[in-house]
Amino acid sequence: MAAPWQTHLPNALTMLRVVLTGALIALVALRPAPFPVESSEPDAGLLLACALFVIAAITDALDGFLARRWRVVSRFGRIMDPFADKVLVLGAFIMLAGPAFTTADGTLVSGVEPWMAVVILARELLVTSIRAILEGDGIDFSAGWAGKAKMILQAIVVPLILVLLAWGAPERGSARAWVINVSVWATVAATVLSGVPYVTRAIGARRSLGDTA
Repeated sequence: MAAPWQTHLPNALTMLRVVLTGALIALVALRPAPFPVESSEPDAGLLLACALFVIAAITDALDGFLARRWRVVSRFGRIMDPFADKVLVLGAFIMLAGPAFTTADGTLVSGVEPWMAVVILARELLVTSIRAILEGDGIDFSAGWAGKAKMILQAIVVPLILVLLAWGAPERGSARAWVINVSVWATVAATVLSGVPYVTRAIGARRSLGDTA
């Protein structure tokens, strides 16, 4: 039988992720505009934002693992864990597409265009809606390998962008700009493609229910 602290620790890590996400969003939102030009000294605020995201991502890996290992999976955790994940990732991408990362001449240095944030949000809403409907019908719709790979890629790309931008706006065509743009496009593509298995699984599940009805 799990100790009381083992029962509560996974949920505490989940809530810590929500708090860290709020701090990350506030830190970026309060940044003065426009985004500064290239500098020889790193931006401490962006490095702190990177650290907050990394710590939050680590709690994402830990809370579910510990809950399953100690057999203390709770209804609260099943609801809050995916919620905290989505707030972290979506919050980060929305902020990267905002004015805090726009230079004086209107260049968005993060590589994350607003439409990209919308696409990522749409994918998450679609999968969440499908999961809610099917699990309401008693069908297990836990995350597959594609969703997990997508989350890992997102968890790598966001801090990578923040670190690369800590030295100011990269010059167009520079190595920093190239890495940022390729990483962002790869993440958007992986996010969209990762939704395909969920849709096909949902179609198959609904057909199965129809056949047995």
